[in-house]
Amino acid sequence: MRVEVRVPTLSDSVASGTLLPWRRQVGDTVARDDTLVDLETDKVILEIPAPASGTLVEIARLEGDSVTAEEIIAVIETGESVTASTPSETPRPAKAADAARTTPTPSRGKGGGEREGSLPGAPVAMRATQPRPLPSARAAGEGARVMPTPMASPPSPQPSPGAGEGANVMPTPIKREPMSRLRQRVAERLVAAQQGAALLTTFNEVNMAAVNALRQRYKADFEVRHGVKLGYMSFFVRAVCGALQQFPIVNAAIDGGDVVWHDDADIGIAISTPRGLVVPILRRAQTLTSAQIEAAIADFARRARDGRLTLEELAGGTFSITNGGVFGSLLSTPILNPPQSAILGMHAIQERPVAEHGQVVIRPMMYLALTYDHRLIDGRDAVQFLVAVKAALEAPEALLEEH
Repeated sequence: MRVEVRVPTLSDSVASGTLLPWRRQVGDTVARDDTLVDLETDKVILEIPAPASGTLVEIARLEGDSVTAEEIIAVIETGESVTASTPSETPRPAKAADAARTTPTPSRGKGGGEREGSLPGAPVAMRATQPRPLPSARAAGEGARVMPTPMASPPSPQPSPGAGEGANVMPTPIKREPMSRLRQRVAERLVAAQQGAALLTTFNEVNMAAVNALRQRYKADFEVRHGVKLGYMSFFVRAVCGALQQFPIVNAAIDGGDVVWHDDADIGIAISTPRGLVVPILRRAQTLTSAQIEAAIADFARRARDGRLTLEELAGGTFSITNGGVFGSLLSTPILNPPQSAILGMHAIQERPVAEHGQVVIRPMMYLALTYDHRLIDGRDAVQFLVAVKAALEAPEALLEEH
């Protein structure tokens, strides 16, 4: 029996995807749920499994093809006697193309002649040529003196105009490759955010000494009890959740001419991956303990690197946090993630001299940046929200209390 392999149902926000290299080829035996090919969308990479056990007898769509939900991309034969389609009957993926023959063949020279010992497409300077024979005494006339003809040396590269004296400037090779769907989608959203919102950023700084002391005091016991490390993100997520309760407008969004208010703090955590930035969502973050937050973020990071986040985990969100400090950023202006109205930027912790009670002391300081949509959020609310986050982080004992 022939079983069709179809593209899975995609979310409302994802119309199509691009097929990556096929993991199985025509004629391969596959088991049910074996991954046949990966589908890259503008949010995640989805694995397309075999719907049944059998032999892959047809591949209908190739690597790089754009496909939509429910489209047939392959066929599996589940019967005992299976004859796979020949390559002439079924197109083969680009990755499965036959290896090119490496036997050198003569290349055509000027005038249609062939040059022996040259490879097709090789640069002229690298092709072997036969030197012209010297004229013989008989050809030059009896008794004539024959002078050897000097071999012509290849011309030296000419320096380009403006180059320094004696410099040989060669063309710089370039590489061109298509943007991934994820990178294209990120680019579109960033441009849309810049063009569709009135972005403004307000800054503050927080003394991280108290958070550092708490982490040092409890990190060993925390990891033993919960099986996860006590990082900085749980402090920031819980500080943000508290500030959002005080200033719910920061958790709201614009929808046409309406303001949409959210009861839950669904916090997006920006994670950098080799494919680009993804923002999985901590649902109802205000209800989570520090251990639950740390475990969820660690899981997000692992699966984001492997491309195993689901579309549902990336959908929605009411507020985002991004941490440029892990890459060494001291200060930045993050761009919000539409339709959200605000995003908090964390930065590197750096020891700096600060004034405390009339004394100059050295403290581990972090700059905080809140970018917000000024169409909805007034400067007063934005500044007070950031002050509330700062206050919670500088007295963080309550942020470690378990529910």
